Amino acid sequence: MSTHVDLHTTTTDHHKLSWSGQFDRLFIGGQWVAPAGTERLGITSPVTEETIASVPSASIEDVDRAVSAARNAFDRGPWASASLEERLGVLGRFRALYAEQADTIAHLVTQEMGCPITLSKVIQSGTPLAILDAYLELAREYPFRTIRRSSGGCALVTKEPIGVVAAVIPWNVPQSVLMMKLAPALLTGCSIVIKPAPETPLDAYLIVEMLQQAGIPDGVVNMLPADRNASEYLVTHPGVDKVAFTGSTAVGRHLASVCGHDLKRLTLELGGKSAAIFLDDADLDSAVESLRYLSLRNSGQVCSLKTRLVVSRRRKQELIDRLTALVASMPVGDPADPATQIGPMVTARHRGVVEGYIQAGKDEGATVVVGAGRPDRLDRGWFVAPTIFTEVDPDMRIAQEEIFGPVLAVITYQDEAEAIDIANNSTYGLNGAVFTADLDHGMAVASRMRTGTVELNGNSAGFHAPVGGFKGSGIGREAGLEGFDSYVEPRAVGLPPEYVERVS
Repeated sequence: MSTHVDLHTTTTDHHKLSWSGQFDRLFIGGQWVAPAGTERLGITSPVTEETIASVPSASIEDVDRAVSAARNAFDRGPWASASLEERLGVLGRFRALYAEQADTIAHLVTQEMGCPITLSKVIQSGTPLAILDAYLELAREYPFRTIRRSSGGCALVTKEPIGVVAAVIPWNVPQSVLMMKLAPALLTGCSIVIKPAPETPLDAYLIVEMLQQAGIPDGVVNMLPADRNASEYLVTHPGVDKVAFTGSTAVGRHLASVCGHDLKRLTLELGGKSAAIFLDDADLDSAVESLRYLSLRNSGQVCSLKTRLVVSRRRKQELIDRLTALVASMPVGDPADPATQIGPMVTARHRGVVEGYIQAGKDEGATVVVGAGRPDRLDRGWFVAPTIFTEVDPDMRIAQEEIFGPVLAVITYQDEAEAIDIANNSTYGLNGAVFTADLDHGMAVASRMRTGTVELNGNSAGFHAPVGGFKGSGIGREAGLEGFDSYVEPRAVGLPPEYVERVS
């Protein structure tokens, strides 16, 4: 069976793959190779609840082969010693291929995990391209070589590639998260083993094929769909120098423990329970409209969403009225329909988790304003109606734990100090927002929020800024110049004074 992915084939049935057949290979050492075992991972449509494809589930032996290939490519291949211009050339060709196939990638991710297609073209293929563009631009600014002089000596400080990277990718925005790791790893000269989520491995096949077409040397990029056991083996493998993980805080804590034992380098981008503070002078019409994206995109399955809405008692009802109207304007249904704004949860199990939180909110005394059930007229697919709770105590489970679904909690405050306390009353610190007509005042409030990003009046920070969190939301940063830091090791070479000019 052919392993080639035909990126130009299309279909009118958006619940079927854009090409026929199953994937039967892994990408190791620059080749599509047969897996060592026979286990497979089935990919199930969250809309039809039917299997749409399957891929090999990598074995321990496959992990050994992939890490060995990456190790050999790093230690003996041309990539780690290539010039920045050479790396930029390959990634530039990859960028052109990616742009040509952006629409295909968007449809594929929609088929895999149910992101509404209109949004998918933005966050599942457009955003990854923007991330890649930012890294390509910033690579020329990054201080790979600097001279540092002091009274005690003179040094050439270089940023050396860290080695072999294991990149563990989640299912919710697989391409965006992959690009956050892939671009800086390759631009700094690392080799990488990509481990896509079992729910969304198909888009990773397209990426490695495009990298191969762009001329990436053999072994520099490897790709293994895998179950939990093989994934655990990968991140603890002695041939892996660094783990880059995005996912739940619970798994992140486990990885921090196992990687800490071997002093393995690690970056973690974890969960969030982000708060949006609405000051009394905020324009609620524009603020609530921005929540269509800031709080409910990807059907609530994004870690940076603002799911705690913190408003004064004086303006609570105004906010609720607008939220109710917002939800009513967001069609729930088939994610292949361009009109759909809320799609299904990724799996039946995850829908059960979200529904469990909705029940917990009711049990703890919160009031349902809208939603809290399964949408009418959708008798198959893993859908949850967008849900708004009010009368939420800041310590309730729905205000403290990441739900990862279309569930919002309205929490009231008496004064500004209490609003900030509520926003900071979280084990997470990934994102947040402040809405106000007074931007200086909003900046002052933002500076008191213990979170990695604050969006003032909903404005994005962009991908030249670092992404990451305080507290339980992670370790390290991705994007921006800071995104390169975790893929390099600094080296200092003491220089004789007469030699400084020759290496400057």
